[in-house]
Amino acid sequence: MSSLNELSSSDSQERRFLTRRHRIGRIWQAIFLSSTLIGIIVLAVLLFSILNKTVGLVVVQNTVDPTTLAAQPLTSLSKDQLIAILQANVSPNCYRTINRDKEVANRSRADIYALVINEVVKPQVLMSYPLTQSLFYRAQIEAEKAQNWPQASLEFFYWLKPGFIVNGTSAQPELAGIRTALLGSAFLITITMLFAFPLGVGAAIYLEEYAKSKSWISRMIQINIDNLAGVPSIVYGILGLAIFVRSLGKITSGAAFGLSGGNGRTILSAGLTMGLLILPILIINAQEAIRSVPNALRLASYGLGATQWQTIWSHVLPSALPGILTGTVLAISRAIGETAPLIVIGAAAYITSDPTGPFSKFTALPIQIYNWTTQPQEAFRNIAAAAIIVLLILLLSLNSIAILLRNRFSQRV
Repeated sequence: MSSLNELSSSDSQERRFLTRRHRIGRIWQAIFLSSTLIGIIVLAVLLFSILNKTVGLVVVQNTVDPTTLAAQPLTSLSKDQLIAILQANVSPNCYRTINRDKEVANRSRADIYALVINEVVKPQVLMSYPLTQSLFYRAQIEAEKAQNWPQASLEFFYWLKPGFIVNGTSAQPELAGIRTALLGSAFLITITMLFAFPLGVGAAIYLEEYAKSKSWISRMIQINIDNLAGVPSIVYGILGLAIFVRSLGKITSGAAFGLSGGNGRTILSAGLTMGLLILPILIINAQEAIRSVPNALRLASYGLGATQWQTIWSHVLPSALPGILTGTVLAISRAIGETAPLIVIGAAAYITSDPTGPFSKFTALPIQIYNWTTQPQEAFRNIAAAAIIVLLILLLSLNSIAILLRNRFSQRV
């Protein structure tokens, strides 16, 4: 009888223990689910707040009525007619400045038309409204416009449109675009990857395949690489300023190659600085990818008579390539969104000429976004939101390309 009582008591304790374990499990499951939901909600709010500013009603008023400039619409005028209007309506100093940046005669008709709108017509956005206000409070907006700006027009304006991508920088938000910043970012990332990718992968191969892992030199190098991955980006900006802008200024400005007018604050300096920034990340990720390759693959290659380099090139690198590409994309994502190092290097906050090579002055998309958000006019925040969407699309596209490449190489392996 006592045995039955003890068995019953043991079963009861076990059931209580299991019930407690299941209850704790459900609590943690609820916590994890709540964390996921909170992250999704925050992301949705962020995206909505950005999209809300990219479209809406605006109050626009032209400084000069376009109908007074010619007998026919400006869109139907030839290039020579537009040049004549530009010369007649801007000051000689302004025209010389425009001609100095790029000769008017060598500009396209589209550029001349944009100059006429920008320098002569000068449309001004007096007030802009987000999408939610434009949809739900249209009557109040129209009443406010009629009271405060009776001569202006009320338009439904899309800040993110094809012209926003192809237009250059402008002091007027409704005419501004990100072409110059986008080209600067493209040049910057190209130089960064050409510099950092081979160095990063090469260093990872040496540390994992050639260096003696137990030697104090290898351990010291590994510790420094791990520490450098956590150094604030502004420190790399100071390093780039000291090395690439000042010490190697003749090379990075192009003066050593016969070019003049540069001071080292060029795309080349910025690209090399960003290369230093992402180099530790590339090395660590490439090391992890190489380390994950089974050692049996190396031994099988050696058993067939292959040399160490043949084994690395033909077996280790193809197997590690998907992981290396993933790490590369993570590094690119960090580099393309960095601002602090570029400010220290000397990225221009306002520049009207497109970069033409590694020795050009430059700006980048994050710098342009930062500059627009500091402007007092609300309209600049609208185009900053549009530029953020372009930056997000660019990052998502890069990630998608990397996933496709990783999957393809994984299938080959």
